[in-house]
Amino acid sequence: MDYRKFTEEDFEFLRNLVGKERASRGESNLNIHSHDESFHAGYFPDVVVWPLETEEVSKIVAYANERRIPVTPWGVGTSLEGNPLPTRGGIVLDFERMDKILAIRAEDFQVDVQAGVKYQDLNKALRWNGVFFAPDPGANATIGGMIGNNASGVRTVKYGGTRDNVAKLTVVLANGRIIRPGNFAQKSSSGYDLVHLIIGSEGTLGIVTEATLRLAGIPDQFSAAVATFPSVEAATQTVYDIMAAGLGPAALELLDISTVKVINKEAEGNLKEAPTLFMEFTGTSDLALAEDVKFAESICADNGCTGFVSGVGPDERNQLWEKRHMAYEYIKRSNPGLDFMILDTAVPLSKYPEMVDFAVKTIERHGIKGYAFGHAGDGNLHLVIAGDFSDAAFCKKRDEANHEIVSHAISLGGTATGEHGVGIGKKKFMPLEHGESLELMREIKKVMDPNGILNPGKMIDLE
Repeated sequence: MDYRKFTEEDFEFLRNLVGKERASRGESNLNIHSHDESFHAGYFPDVVVWPLETEEVSKIVAYANERRIPVTPWGVGTSLEGNPLPTRGGIVLDFERMDKILAIRAEDFQVDVQAGVKYQDLNKALRWNGVFFAPDPGANATIGGMIGNNASGVRTVKYGGTRDNVAKLTVVLANGRIIRPGNFAQKSSSGYDLVHLIIGSEGTLGIVTEATLRLAGIPDQFSAAVATFPSVEAATQTVYDIMAAGLGPAALELLDISTVKVINKEAEGNLKEAPTLFMEFTGTSDLALAEDVKFAESICADNGCTGFVSGVGPDERNQLWEKRHMAYEYIKRSNPGLDFMILDTAVPLSKYPEMVDFAVKTIERHGIKGYAFGHAGDGNLHLVIAGDFSDAAFCKKRDEANHEIVSHAISLGGTATGEHGVGIGKKKFMPLEHGESLELMREIKKVMDPNGILNPGKMIDLE
């Protein structure tokens, strides 16, 4: 695309619009917004702007579209695929200051928020109303970032991902026009589903500024359990058997032995060093929960379980989930000086044991250090590859393994990315996964963003 060079005239327009303190070309601000949590190379924007309201975003985007200046939305930079990197420079819109909870309607199980509200902060505010926003990406991501990537997490198996928990959006289109697709009803058969078109589009079709989220009641009772197995194959088969039995866990997480060892080392844990499943069940009575856990234990035993601990108390349960959420960070801490790529495939549940086995054997065959864990209950596998990314020979092996693993997931009817998004790293797999549908996606992009200013370089190229 033919983008226009950002000028001092453009900078003055933005400073006059939002004020000098909310538009910066300072080196530190440009540097902070040049990289995320991924291994991808950094890209510097020309300017960072912190809007306060939808109307400001509209005016900025309309101006940028007229001048052919790229615009990239930014949450907190926790993305793992380069999703918010300004690959063509231009304007980064940082939503840090659009962080207001606009209305809590607990009686409707809904909340209205600005895009910069952080997930964990939102749930702290909601808990006094007995409700919570269920998708849990682990990191304290913004709601706008979660919507952009269709984030999910450990509770997806019970509550679904972000896409399943959004009722209404406020979106600024590439020409600055403001639309508000969706409604407050529990269901609708009216019109095209623009809400779900926007969710997961990574800011390439429009920029989300506000959202109405669907909430769930905080469960009265829960029961957590930890099961260990002689092999990853036994653990993944147990995942399938638990789901096939209709138990409906609130969370079901897999950790391979390498990940468990890192957690024990970095978090001073005392987990048995073996392939492990973390499980959680929720309900309204202790009796019902006890029956679910007992049933789960029998399924684990049928698959050669070497240890089963249930009745985990609230404090220990919270510590377990904190350790699971921190697994990637612990892996990085345990391997100083190395670089990391995290694969994020998802497959049909019946194929999950095969997928995990294939991924583990592939990195072993290539002689690569790796860690496998993931949201097993919904078929999502995270595989962290660690190594020296300045070593060309290693990068060749890394890229070959990555291609084989992702291609295998797609061949099983799965996806290149279960929750991290396409960003920069997964764009090359879009033709393989979507085939002829990709051309329709490109046509939609051309209609909604004909000048290609919205988060260019991600998901779909118009060239």
